[in-house]
Amino acid sequence: MPAKDIYHKTVREVLLKDGWRILQEDYELEYGGDSLYPDFAAERSIVATRGARQILVEVKSFVGRSFIADLQAAIGQYAMYQSVIDEQGLGFRLYLAITSTIYEERFQSPLAQLMVEREKVNLLVFDAKQEVVVQWIESMSIEP
Repeated sequence: MPAKDIYHKTVREVLLKDGWRILQEDYELEYGGDSLYPDFAAERSIVATRGARQILVEVKSFVGRSFIADLQAAIGQYAMYQSVIDEQGLGFRLYLAITSTIYEERFQSPLAQLMVEREKVNLLVFDAKQEVVVQWIESMSIEP
C-alpha cells in the first residue's frame, strides 16, 4: 500500500464532520492483477432517495518541489482511478481532496483549470486547520 498523504488524517476528520461514514481506508481498486489504492471509500445516507451516496477520495498535499509535477501526478492518478471505476461499473464518485489554500493559490491557474475541466476532476476543497469542507466542486455541477 502507498504511503499516506500528510493530510490523510485531516481529510478523515473532514469527511466524518461532513456526515460521511468511512467504509474503508486505502480502498483497493483491482484491475487485471494490478491494484490501486484511493485513500478513502465513504458513504452518506440520502434520506430523500432512501439510499446512500458512495465516494472515493484521493488526498493530495501538493508540497513537492514543483506544482506542475504534483499536478501531473495527481491528474494521472485520478484518471487511472476513474478509468477503473468506469470500466468496472462501480457506483463510486471520485474526488481529489485538496486544501483551500492550494485551491485558491494554485488551482486558479489556466493550466490547472484546463486539466480539471478536461479530465472532469471532482474536487473536495477543505480547510486543514478547521478540518471542515469548504466546497465540493463537481465536474458536472452536482452536489454530493
